This record gives sequence, C-alpha cells and structure tokens, in this order.
Amino acid sequence: MSTFLPEPQGVRMNDKLRIAIPIHSLDPGGVERVALGLAAQWRQAGHDVTIVLGRAGGSHLASAPALDYWQIPSRVSTASWETPWMVYCLYSYLIAHEADVLFLPGNTYAVVGAAMKLLLGDHAPPIALKVSNALNRPDMPAPLRRAYATWLGVQGRLFERLIGLSEAMAREIRETTGAAAEQVDVIANPVLPRARLRALAKRERRPASVWGTRYLTAGRLVTQKNHAMMLRAFARAARPSDRLTIAGDGPERAAIARLAGELGIGERVHLAGHLASIDPLMAEADAFVLSSDYEGLPGVVVEALAAGLPVLSTNCCVSMDGLVESGRTGLLVPRGDERAFARGLASIRDFAGDPERARAIASRYEVENAAQRYLDMMTQMRRERDAQRRQRLALSAWARHAPWQRSL
Repeated sequence: MSTFLPEPQGVRMNDKLRIAIPIHSLDPGGVERVALGLAAQWRQAGHDVTIVLGRAGGSHLASAPALDYWQIPSRVSTASWETPWMVYCLYSYLIAHEADVLFLPGNTYAVVGAAMKLLLGDHAPPIALKVSNALNRPDMPAPLRRAYATWLGVQGRLFERLIGLSEAMAREIRETTGAAAEQVDVIANPVLPRARLRALAKRERRPASVWGTRYLTAGRLVTQKNHAMMLRAFARAARPSDRLTIAGDGPERAAIARLAGELGIGERVHLAGHLASIDPLMAEADAFVLSSDYEGLPGVVVEALAAGLPVLSTNCCVSMDGLVESGRTGLLVPRGDERAFARGLASIRDFAGDPERARAIASRYEVENAAQRYLDMMTQMRRERDAQRRQRLALSAWARHAPWQRSL
C-alpha cells in the first residue's frame, strides 16, 4: 500500500534524505503518533520518508497523515507475532530500496533494528533509536533485569545514534548502554505541533466545581500504566461527585472495567476509548493524572501542561522532575504507592498551580523544532557513513596496488 504525493519543493537533491521508519500498525499509541508527526514534518521539508507498515490497523488508516506507506499484504492477522513480521517486512523493503537512515521510533523497535544489522551487515543503513521508555526497570525480576542490561549493552554497540528525551535520560542511556558520548543526542519529545500548542494555550477552562473534581487520564490500557493502582486510589480518595475519565484503548480495558465495578466506583469512572484528540476532554477536566510504573517522557503530560492543567503523576522516569515541577505545576508521588496517589488525588483538588509556567514547559516539546534537530542529526549520520565507505574503498584500493604485491 503506498500513497504517492507531489514532490515538495525547497530541498536540493544532494541534501535530500531517504528515511525509513518501521511502525507495527496505525493502532493508537504515543510512540507511533510522535513518529508519524515527525515523518509528516520531514516530508514537508522535502525529504523522502517511507513508513514500513506491519499492518494497517483498521479504521485508523483514515486518520493517519498523508505519507508513503509500504506494506506487504497478509491474509492473516500478524498482531500476535508483529515483531517477526516487522523484521521480515523491513528487511524486504531495505533489500529493494535504499535508505540513508533507519529511524526506530521507540524501544520496542530495537530488536527490529538489531535484526537489520545482523541480516544486512555493512549494507544496513545507519540506525537512530529514539529511546521512548525508561531503561532502569525495577519492575522486572532480577534475572530478567540482568538479561535486559546485557541487551542494552548490545544496543550501545549496534546503533549509530541513541536519542534521549532529556539530559537526565541521556545520562541514563550512557550509563546503561555503555554508548559513547558522541552516540547520544538529546532531543525533546516532539509532542505538540506549534498550531496546537497555541490553540491549547488559548483554550479557556471551565472553573472547578466545589462539589466534584473531574480527573482525566489518557494512554494505552496496558499493564505499564498501572490503572489498577489508580482505580484503588480513586476509590479511597474520591467523593461521591468526583469523576474519573480514562481515554484510550488496549488489552486491559475489560480488566479495568471489572475492577471499577468491584470497587464500587463503576458509575464514576468513564472509559472513553480511543479518541482522535483529547483536547475537548482537557477543556472539561480539573486535573490530569498519570499512574504509570515507567515511561520515557509521557507526551500526555506535556499535552496537559499545554492546556494549563495541574498534573498528578507517579515519578515514573528520570525526566519527570524536569517535566512536572512539584508544588508549582503539579504533584509527583512514588510509583506504585497507592496511599500516596490517593493523597495526591485529594491535594490536587485545591491545587492552584501556575498555568503559565506549565505552558512554558510544554513549549519545549514543539514538533517543528525537534523535527529540524532530527534532520541535522540524520544528515550528520549520512556524512559519517559516506566517510566510512570512502575510507574502506581507499583501503581496499591501496591493498590491491601495494608495491610488494605481484602477480604470479
């Protein structure tokens, strides 16, 4: 499946980058949304960008940006074995098409990138991995943590660039992967297009009610987000008129609905499902809440800050202290601490906050600025690869014509 568009103007042929991006599907997910947003900016700037797609993701294709999508059709669902299928699809694409850079939009694609290095060897394009989740994982059992640490070390040796979303995250990358300083770049998570950032800043929020607080959370309904802890804390702290809206979809939806019923809060918890935009929900909310066990840098928190909402969040990654200024733009509590989260739900009701400071922090995560920084980085990666190729060619030519060699 391909969508062919007129060629953008303004980039010279020699400067044009050919960028390939693997994406499992167009089902909702923050990593994929950010990648598609970057791809749209890169194409608008005049570069060749191809999304190598594992599966279309049903109805969500209609809301995806107009880009070049390359896919191998399959008559059976590949959802249960999406990573092997993605390896096959990306390998097939790279065999048939040249790419200057392979951009991996999140941690889950690292194994796909490693497979390309193994299968293509020196013919693999240089690879940039955007680290989208925390690398320090205390939630893992000890044996799994040791294996994961080994895998992170492999990534530090394999990939030409590892991108952290903050300075703190870049330090974590260097410490856990052993990557050299020149391999690690810091580029703020490109969450908000400039136009949306301005629109959210102008949006008027309805005054909070003294009778009830409207809490909002958003994200994939998966174990990582620990919605179960949030529901138990809400059951502890919520008043009869308080409401919690959970935007998003995923495999944990049925379990979340069942737990809300068991806790006696089913009527006060609304599962909104996947939405094209949570902006209308943010306009109605009094506070944004996040209960994740781990994150890279949660884009939904950036969106909430841009809307001027106070944020209650677990301290789920090394970047959170720089994102949520506790006591000024929101509150941070230890991850997995149900009692602390319940106290936070009570405290955030009367939290005045500093909406202007929150919006200033959110402005760091503008898509347009990040997109250009990625292009600068990828241009440098291509230069380094070309220099390496010229060096190998020179060495091979020198070896063939060395004066002490003679034909028999």
